[in-house]
Amino acid sequence: MREVTGKGLFWKWGRMIFRFRWLVLILNLLIFAFFAMFAPKAENLFKDNGMIPYGSESDQGNRLLKKELGFSASSLMVVYKSDTLDLTTEKSKEAILSSVKGLNQLSYVEDIQFVTTKRVSDDNGIQALMIMLSLSENEAEEKYDEIKQKITQPDNMDVYITGQPSLLHDFHTASKKDLIKAEKIGIPVALVVLLVVFGTLVAAILPIIVGLTSIVITMGILYFLGLHIEFSNFLPNIVSMLGLAVGIDYALFIVTRFREELKKGVSIQEAIGMTNQTAGKSVVFSGFAVVVGLFGLVFIDLNLFFSLAVGGILVVSISVLVSTTLLLAVLSILGYRVNKLRVFPKSWEKRNSEKVWSRVAYSVMKRPVSLALVTIAGLVFCMLPLQDIRIAVPKAEILPPTYESRMGSDLFKEHFDQKEANPITIVVKTPRSVWDKETIEELDGYIQKLERVENVAHVTSYLSMIEASSLEEKVMLMQQEQVQKRFTDSKIVGEHTVLINVIPDISPDDKKMNQLIENIRGLNSENLDVYVTGKAAFDFDIVGKIKDDMFKTIGFTMGATFLILFFVFRSVVLPLKAVLMNVFSLGASLGIVVSVFQNGYFADWFDISSTGYISTALPIIIFGVVFGISMDYEVFLISRIMEEYEITGDNEQSTAEGLSKTASLITSAALILISVVGAFIFTDIELIKALGLGLTISVLLDATIIRIILVPALMKLMGRANWWAPKFLKKLQRTNIFHEY
Repeated sequence: MREVTGKGLFWKWGRMIFRFRWLVLILNLLIFAFFAMFAPKAENLFKDNGMIPYGSESDQGNRLLKKELGFSASSLMVVYKSDTLDLTTEKSKEAILSSVKGLNQLSYVEDIQFVTTKRVSDDNGIQALMIMLSLSENEAEEKYDEIKQKITQPDNMDVYITGQPSLLHDFHTASKKDLIKAEKIGIPVALVVLLVVFGTLVAAILPIIVGLTSIVITMGILYFLGLHIEFSNFLPNIVSMLGLAVGIDYALFIVTRFREELKKGVSIQEAIGMTNQTAGKSVVFSGFAVVVGLFGLVFIDLNLFFSLAVGGILVVSISVLVSTTLLLAVLSILGYRVNKLRVFPKSWEKRNSEKVWSRVAYSVMKRPVSLALVTIAGLVFCMLPLQDIRIAVPKAEILPPTYESRMGSDLFKEHFDQKEANPITIVVKTPRSVWDKETIEELDGYIQKLERVENVAHVTSYLSMIEASSLEEKVMLMQQEQVQKRFTDSKIVGEHTVLINVIPDISPDDKKMNQLIENIRGLNSENLDVYVTGKAAFDFDIVGKIKDDMFKTIGFTMGATFLILFFVFRSVVLPLKAVLMNVFSLGASLGIVVSVFQNGYFADWFDISSTGYISTALPIIIFGVVFGISMDYEVFLISRIMEEYEITGDNEQSTAEGLSKTASLITSAALILISVVGAFIFTDIELIKALGLGLTISVLLDATIIRIILVPALMKLMGRANWWAPKFLKKLQRTNIFHEY
């Protein structure tokens, strides 16, 4: 058997850190101090919502509306509500217009007009204004406070500002609150777990320091990147979540191993070297696995996924670097003082848990087939809700109903016809003038095709706005200068551009809407260049981008993870099992998320105000994050089993020993991870709630039934085959620099 105590690259790295410990500490402190100056400013740079399908048909159509027809770059809606007044009277309208007269002082306010959308309720205590802005949505969000200050509240009316800039502003506000709330819950709980694990304050505080240091440095780096790159406003949450989770976990493994080495009576230098060549190496490979999982997100062409990939990769990479530099340097300086400031009695550390876990492993391996089948059946049962998963792009409902933009949006949806308010907008580019007879005939033929499409209620365009007995009469009327001016001023036609609105007979959230978009885009438009846009088309293109690219993400992540684990474990079977078990835990956790957030089970427990669908981005984000993080426990557990196997050559004994020696540590790490990501379940933004729940369930499954039951059962069933690899792969593998411990 190969001796696992051979001194390789990581051992040398640890010894070098010990030798230059004070220099490493000072350099890390200088780096931290530098980036700490910019980290607090970073969040203010992240304005993009991350869900704009750039380059898609809907995006091109939207750009044409602004360029060719002069549509406003963005808009806000002001919803007025009164329990005592009729807001449809002229007097009430005058009071409402008076409340926004301050907006006329702002140069970027282009127009203010009452919403003319058909009402669907008899309540006349509701009125709405549209405010057209020359600013982009991100620019409007920056000016939101200035705009709000100019809007006064009329007597006996409540005022709610909604629209995309308002939603962005509230999302940004909620995101900051969520971050603080999650950290207030997660960090203290993690510290308590660490105190129980280590028993001393010095040892317990080190992982917290690593996690927070990683976040601060990452946010500082993102500040400089954010000066040149647009990032999603969701980025700080994922950086905080991952930074605390992996930073604390990685430090936990390293501090634990260091204390184990000290108990052997070796020198501090030797303890640091051995800690890095075992726990340090596992941290590097585990971090690499997480990075690979996150890197897969860049294949999806939406800024949200790009932002999460960049932020996630950075914070995980920084966590690995801080753990294998700063932490090792601090441990080198502290030495045996790492056990100072005891909080719990030392007798608590002398728990005989290894024997308990060893008995559990042997018990599982006595009946591996039945336990494996029952466990897999349970996981598959949890996956069943995925059969009916409904993916949709979240709107205002992503926020709690207490936020102003959500309240305004809910009021508007309740009282105004959403089919008319959210038409399918078609921008048509014509080869000849829009007043030309042939153009009008082509447009009329295309509109007739639109009207025959299933679920189309009616179609409006400049042709439908002229009363005439025949098409020829319309052509004649169109030649009148005043008619042309009226349509041009209304921004529904340009010299070679026509706006067509398709009013569906189904709601914007209806499952048939996607098919309607497809049917309209499938029509033959002859010589006309047609761009189907509008909110429904935007959502369709967002989902389309994710569907088109998700298999690249899944394939890359699973394939790269397999290769990484092959080089770590020197086996073909073990990586395959690890990937398979990840699929089970991931599928089960997503199934539970669907049950809660889509089907509404236990929704009240989690204070969920909107159910019926799963956010478009959620499954892929959970996949990217979970697939990497779940490998943490697999790498640490199987690495320890491998150490034992290389000493004994006994597969069953190695499995039991590996499980018993890592069980307490992995359980502690899982509890810390659950306390950090689980804290996000209690935040306000429902996408973050769902992400927190999905990650918590996945980690819980990984650290319990998969590690305790499936791993020992499958290790037993596969026997020596666990360590098999083809000869040519073995030769290839031996050439990698990390082969030697």
